[in-house]
Amino acid sequence: MRFRQKMLLVMVWLLTLSYGVGGLLLIRQNFQNSLDQIQRNSAESYQMLLQTVQLVNFVDIQQDFSNISTVLERMNATNSLVGISLTRGDKVLYEIGEEKSGYDTESEFESFLYARNTRHIYQINGVIKTNDKPLELVVMYDITSVYEARDEQVKVYHQVLIVLILAGAFAAWITSYYMTMPLYKVSRTARALASGHLESRVNSKTHDEIGQLGSDFDHMADRLEENINELKLAMEQQDRFMGSFAHELKTPMTSIIGYADLLRSQALNGDETQEAANYIFSEGKRLESLSLKLLDLLMMKKQDIKFVPTDMKSMIENLTSHLQPVYRKRRIDLQCRMEPGICMVEPDLFSSLITNLLDNARKALDNGGNIMILGESTNGSYRIRVIDNGRGMPEEAMKHITEAFYRVDKSRSRAQGGVGLGLNLCKEIIELHNGTIAFASREGNGTCVTVTVKEIAG
Repeated sequence: MRFRQKMLLVMVWLLTLSYGVGGLLLIRQNFQNSLDQIQRNSAESYQMLLQTVQLVNFVDIQQDFSNISTVLERMNATNSLVGISLTRGDKVLYEIGEEKSGYDTESEFESFLYARNTRHIYQINGVIKTNDKPLELVVMYDITSVYEARDEQVKVYHQVLIVLILAGAFAAWITSYYMTMPLYKVSRTARALASGHLESRVNSKTHDEIGQLGSDFDHMADRLEENINELKLAMEQQDRFMGSFAHELKTPMTSIIGYADLLRSQALNGDETQEAANYIFSEGKRLESLSLKLLDLLMMKKQDIKFVPTDMKSMIENLTSHLQPVYRKRRIDLQCRMEPGICMVEPDLFSSLITNLLDNARKALDNGGNIMILGESTNGSYRIRVIDNGRGMPEEAMKHITEAFYRVDKSRSRAQGGVGLGLNLCKEIIELHNGTIAFASREGNGTCVTVTVKEIAG
């Protein structure tokens, strides 16, 4: 049974119970009040009869009971009075209407209810003391109308109760429908998510507990969609990585196999042999560089990185001072201007980051040029910028430059010994340091790479 149906049955049951018990108690109380009222009226009427008989008996000192009988006949005009009996001992002095009940009383005044056929009689017995034997006055009142009124009320109440239950059941169905609609939406959304429709949401508009459940479910679905999209992106990147890796291996391996086969199968002169050996050596070195870069990426993700407080100024200035002679040979002016700053970094990894950025800047310079590395403290962070005046990059290339094996100019990069993993390695390193890396470039106007890491108080 569905929760909505259970909720409907519970509401109808509670409605029936409350109306049923409440209505019956109300009818019973109304009946009891009416019964008490008619008993009081009957008692007052009896007292009037009793006082009249006493008065006639007191005046009629001859004890002529014909006068009392005459008075009783005249007073027997009440519609509810259905029987009168006046007796002295076993002698009946006056009797009219209903036969009295055989109930014997020893008290001066007694009343009781009893049913006769389909009628309800209220009988009052009383004793009138005289000089002789006492007189017993019995009066019977028909109070069937009170019971009939009660039965009519019960009948009408049953009809009203049925109408109320039907109306209440309809209202309960509408209420349960709207109260359980958010749960239905949650269930429907869960089924939609399970079938692959990740954009499905509950979009609950209520602010109660069920509405909060819908909001929490939407938040969970958002996180699930983000995770699945990230997983898809990672798989796509992995596919591109494998494709690029296979392509990177194919080109040098084809050349190596070709030149090796040439050396093996043909007799070459000295120059041709030297050229083939040089090509095999250069392509082998490129494969070695590729394997080392891949090894760095794998080891960096697996090893336990230990961060230590490091003076960025000293570390980077020492690094650039060792690289300046190499760059000078290539007619590149490498300058370094660093402000003091202490950051929690892994020195070897961060040195590799700076080296890769400088190496990429070097490859962007065709016939010499300038590379500037700047460092400064700003708003609790340390910002490092590597600026060159090289070729720059087109806007489309900016979206992919940190992807593995991506090259802006594939032919030029291969000629310079690049494998397309430098910036991908830089991105991994800066993410390990909870920092950021950003690129700004315009084709023909050089490139600026900005690295930001959190600075600690000196």
